[in-house]
Amino acid sequence: MDTNGDGIGDLNGIAARLDYLKALGIDVIWICPMYKSPNDDNGYDIADYHAIMDEFGTMADFDRLLAEVHARGMRLILDLVVNHTSDEHAWFVESRSSKDNPKRDWYVWRDGKGGETGKSGGTSGDEPNNWESIFRGSAWKFDETTGQYFLHLFSTKQPDLNWENPEVRTAVNDMVRWWLDKGIDGFRLDAVSHMKKVAGLPDMPNPEGLDHVSCLPMHMNVDGVLDYMDDLCQNSFAGYDIMTVGEANGVSAEQAVDWVGADRDRLNMIFQFEHLHLWAQDPKAALDVVGLKKIFSRWQGTLHGVGWNALFLENHDIPRIVSKWGDVGQYWRESATALATMYFLMEGTPFIYQGQEIGMTNTRFAAIEDFNDVFAKNEYALQRAQGVPASDIIASLAVSSRDNSRTPMQWDASANAGFTNGTPWLKVNPNFPQINVAQQEADPDSILNFYRRLIALRKAEPVLVHGRYALLMESDPQVYAYTRTLGGEQIVVIANLTGREARVEHDGFAVRHEDLLLANYAVDAHEETRRLTLRPFEARVYRVG
Repeated sequence: MDTNGDGIGDLNGIAARLDYLKALGIDVIWICPMYKSPNDDNGYDIADYHAIMDEFGTMADFDRLLAEVHARGMRLILDLVVNHTSDEHAWFVESRSSKDNPKRDWYVWRDGKGGETGKSGGTSGDEPNNWESIFRGSAWKFDETTGQYFLHLFSTKQPDLNWENPEVRTAVNDMVRWWLDKGIDGFRLDAVSHMKKVAGLPDMPNPEGLDHVSCLPMHMNVDGVLDYMDDLCQNSFAGYDIMTVGEANGVSAEQAVDWVGADRDRLNMIFQFEHLHLWAQDPKAALDVVGLKKIFSRWQGTLHGVGWNALFLENHDIPRIVSKWGDVGQYWRESATALATMYFLMEGTPFIYQGQEIGMTNTRFAAIEDFNDVFAKNEYALQRAQGVPASDIIASLAVSSRDNSRTPMQWDASANAGFTNGTPWLKVNPNFPQINVAQQEADPDSILNFYRRLIALRKAEPVLVHGRYALLMESDPQVYAYTRTLGGEQIVVIANLTGREARVEHDGFAVRHEDLLLANYAVDAHEETRRLTLRPFEARVYRVG
């Protein structure tokens, strides 16, 4: 929420809504980067780790927010972005000033393939290798001052730190401890699996003769990255009672044991990306329920008794889940609550992204000017250069853009959804008069109030926190069903994740109406329960045994 009329949400806006968050039932707030930044990538390009972005407020505002969060019995964790900084960070300003600057080796600098002359500097043929940036285009940028290239796996304004350099690791640890000494409660570590690069930075195979080739195998969960994690964990995290969660693209469930295993003394949990890949190839494809069950069940089984899962369906980097895997038309409420039930009651810590709890949907984009995301802008430019019609690119980006999840929070039906009395930094979703907090507060059957019941149920039942997960109906293409078992207690979670009726027949459990703990439809007390018929996107939770 924006409190000063500049159209940008701020720290005081979070403070103003703490009672709402407390009433939702959450325990921890994770804030995306609010450090000083030129905002090329929505704050993930940090120019000063010890200062607050002017648009978001002051350090005094942050200190008040932290105190208010703690006063309500909640915790606050920050985004820790240390794979890269902004090119405006003092470290990089020094690093690029000359080849013999003491901080030159704090970043990844290389000569072009043509040597140091710089005569062909900046051309794809001269770049140190053929790596493509995660945000498209080259992963290298030529620097005129010194005639060398610097590596940026993300935006051109996000140069990668050289974690091989012990001085970098010392400086990062000093900064981390500075924040922990202020009393924050932990970190979400951004792009943490990308910090280590393959030695020598070799070219990617390029059978198609592309200018730049996706290079994830060269920097995603490369051997040695856990040495960097150990440096952070042993020199910073170990001395504090905090929560840590890493964004770990490319880490499998089996590899995750090394990242979050209780006996490894590293992170508490990681965000895994496997289930996001179910829509990566075709953003318009229907949910592969069987595929989803295989992925989640593998993570549940592998980490049980060994480590801990981070459970999520939405974040700031992916479109809205109800628009992707639900039904924003006839079954909007039902699909949003069915998806919530499905993931929220597994073993691990559930995360809710802002607006997910009211079923916020993807927005409408008319032109490239409606986008803020640097990836969307780069993708648009690349495709236009290839002759793809603008309307086709916009239609594709409208489904996949990260900006879908970044539109302002919809608080009420007043102008700009109650988010700001100025001009919002990103257009408010036009459906805000129908989808907003105020409307759902007044509706006992709303998505918001369902999330409150879901959270309350999880907190009331130790079996839903500590119980063992077991998948049921493994090959059923519609129903996601599983049990959680702890001692003599067992709960079954059943969710139809399609817009069609589904039959539930399984010998592994029997349910009774009087044992129904939660449902997103009204359930007839006289209904036959030996063989359930679930309505479209119907979800139920029963105590069994």
